[in-house]
Amino acid sequence: MPASQSRARARDRNNVLNRAEFLSLSQPPKGTPEPRSSARKASGPSAQPPPASEGSRERRQSQQLPEEDCMQLNPSFKGIAFNSLLAIDICMSKRLGVCAGRAASWASARSMVKLIGITGHGVPWIGGTILCLVKSSTLAGQEVLMNLLLALLLDIMTVAGVQKLIKRRGPYETSPSLLDHLTMDVYAFPAGHASRAAMVSKFFLSHLVLAVPLRVLLVLWALCVGLSRVMIGRHHITDVLSGFAIGYFQFRLVELVWMSSNTCQMLISAW
Repeated sequence: MPASQSRARARDRNNVLNRAEFLSLSQPPKGTPEPRSSARKASGPSAQPPPASEGSRERRQSQQLPEEDCMQLNPSFKGIAFNSLLAIDICMSKRLGVCAGRAASWASARSMVKLIGITGHGVPWIGGTILCLVKSSTLAGQEVLMNLLLALLLDIMTVAGVQKLIKRRGPYETSPSLLDHLTMDVYAFPAGHASRAAMVSKFFLSHLVLAVPLRVLLVLWALCVGLSRVMIGRHHITDVLSGFAIGYFQFRLVELVWMSSNTCQMLISAW
């Protein structure tokens, strides 16, 4: 053992790199970071690697892009058709909104166009129906007026419910009037004036004996009410068309649940 130790000491003394002038070559300079290999060697069992769950979580977060940054590279045919029809609807509705503001091309006719729209409002129709019902003295007239009042109330509830569900805005930033807030006709889809005009015109055509000119004027009035809502920038074209369709189905529903004369008399007496 002493002989081997003496040989090892002699070998260290004979090593050139152990001399003082060569020590700087075998040791890294001060202030420089250690190489990766030495750092990897130094990390023994005491250095714990980061858990795999954190790495996978960071990787998933980096892969999740915001929704607005994602682009659908292969849209479906239905999506393309729907977006195209929606763009055409908005473009045509804005072009027909000739009375939407004071700077519009037909701004001078805005008051008259709004007056046409008021003729299809729910408040005048409900108030007028109740007044006629009070003044009516015939059983047939009371029956028709009671069913008309039911149809008007059904129209207001249906339009208000669908508008609250869809919440579509009009083509122009127009604030609803006080009468619109009373009938809960705040949003654009569907057009409440158009549905009411279609339902009332169909109701009168079915239950009133009218001459041919009056029947034509009644249909034209319903169309003018729907067009006036587009001209003042309150609704889109599809809103008005949907309102016409909803008004027709409301009329069919009232026809199915038509109240008889006895039921109407019972309700009038209770009221």
